[in-house]
Amino acid sequence: MPLELKVTVPILHGSWVWAPPRARAERWSEPIRGGELDLQASLTGAARILRALGRARRQGPDPERLAWFGLAWRLHVLEPVDRGDLLAPRLLAQRWREVGVIPYPHQLETARRVVEDLDGRAILADEVGLGKTLEAGLVLKEYLLRGQVERALVLCPAALVYQWYQELREKLDVQAIMQRDPSDWERPGVIIGSLDLAKRSPHREILAGQRFDLLIVDEAHKLKNPRTQNHKLVQAIPRTYTLLVTATPVQNGLEELYHLTSLLRPGQLGTYRTFQAAFMIDRHTPRAPEELRRLLGRVLIRHRHREVAKDLPERRVETLLVDPTREERAFYDAVTDLVRREYRRLGTLAGMLPLITLQRELASSVEAACATLEHLLDQGDLEPELAGRLLEQARSVSRQAKLERCLELVRATEGQVLLFTEYRATQGVLLGRLQAEGIVALAFDGSLSASRKAFVRELFRRRGQVLVSTDSGAEGLNFQFCHHLIHYDLPWNPMRLEQRIGRVHRLGQTQPVLVRTLAVRGSVESYMLYLLQQKIRLFESVIGELDAILSGAALQTTVEAAFTRALLESRDEADLLTRLDELAGRILQERRRLDESRERVPWL
Repeated sequence: MPLELKVTVPILHGSWVWAPPRARAERWSEPIRGGELDLQASLTGAARILRALGRARRQGPDPERLAWFGLAWRLHVLEPVDRGDLLAPRLLAQRWREVGVIPYPHQLETARRVVEDLDGRAILADEVGLGKTLEAGLVLKEYLLRGQVERALVLCPAALVYQWYQELREKLDVQAIMQRDPSDWERPGVIIGSLDLAKRSPHREILAGQRFDLLIVDEAHKLKNPRTQNHKLVQAIPRTYTLLVTATPVQNGLEELYHLTSLLRPGQLGTYRTFQAAFMIDRHTPRAPEELRRLLGRVLIRHRHREVAKDLPERRVETLLVDPTREERAFYDAVTDLVRREYRRLGTLAGMLPLITLQRELASSVEAACATLEHLLDQGDLEPELAGRLLEQARSVSRQAKLERCLELVRATEGQVLLFTEYRATQGVLLGRLQAEGIVALAFDGSLSASRKAFVRELFRRRGQVLVSTDSGAEGLNFQFCHHLIHYDLPWNPMRLEQRIGRVHRLGQTQPVLVRTLAVRGSVESYMLYLLQQKIRLFESVIGELDAILSGAALQTTVEAAFTRALLESRDEADLLTRLDELAGRILQERRRLDESRERVPWL
């Protein structure tokens, strides 16, 4: 009997199609347009996946089967699953093999818990480097496959928009839109945009008038204060499911966790007053921690490096102090005297940024320092006579000891090297010397377009020997295929150092990682190394711990600002070391407080 023509749904050989719980369990085989469609199922009241063994276009089934095939239109997966299993890993297995993605058990379990147990509303709070982006992306992909999400919105820092776009496209086969125009917020599909932009008018009004099936917010600790525009924006966006992604769900107090949880499940922890009474002895100490853990278990998923990444390869650290040439020392001392005189004259760091930048560049390369000296001269911020003397001293430096030592290291290294510098001028010097030595060296910095970055990264992976990168260039990118890292210069913000190391020493790395740091003896960098390595032993810390330590209240300021003041206010080296010891003491105090907090609440 011919079938009534109502709808056409493509069924491909080897595909799997979604069957709703109401569908009958049966083996259904009948010829269609010269092919044969064979559907098999074993349905026990829960939804199942059916396999199409033939190649056909099914036309016009009866009403019950029409619903069945209508859902099939929305799902394509590769093999049958039971309730609680994920469809996405099965569909993506081949792609993951092609791009080298190896999802870890904790990532798959996180996605499963969000979808099956937490109703799509969760705080993904794994420590830095444990793959929260992939976890959130897996949840998105799973919901797309199940037909439960058609519109999704990802809000993240502007610097991470392209990383999200790339991760979703390459690893999860999700074709997203990067928001560039206010009208983009209204487009169908998956939209990725800047949180900072989204909270401004007219963007926030447009978003408040949209409805999304899934909202993902990266760096969600920026929502911890309910009085901020960030928090109010997310609260105002209509959505069904919500993922808040942050490595630090609690930075300064338990109230932050309360406010994040309330964005997901209002009332889950009661009113703030009842939460305080029931669960807070003080801002840092929970009352009834096991009951709090039980309640948070309905929204919070957190993994630590000590638990998940205990099998990471070894990370070795070497510090290489280089003696400067006589000309380098004279130039360094002259610039340092200038910076300190100006600070004493002003009595404040305000207005000192150009000279502080000069001081930092001085420890990187003569070329970087000269570029700033010439800029200060052009802007009229430096007396021509003084600038001329300094530039003349700079030009007298014919050999840079640190540069020569770096070239020796690279030549002696078997394998690819990720070489970091803060400054483009220094990057140019390094590239020129490396390439003159016949070394395949590539440049990577924040000026590259997204597509160019992807091209250079792949070229380095396949053929490069050295990638000379600025911090902004490598932000958010992973280089697990490389296990040699050199800090040519040191950022004064320790978090930048940890982020550099995290580019290579992270999940997916299979080789022992060697991190080497170059510094000129007696330079500002050597004192930064004294603080970070000898006093707080930063390089031995687990990646991901530093953010929680440095954001603690005991520091009262940033390490960068405290270090700058110590450097400029010290009378001599002994005084500087004393000041750095005091700063290290505050950092270690915060580390002890964090350790004590973890002892009280080991799961947070």
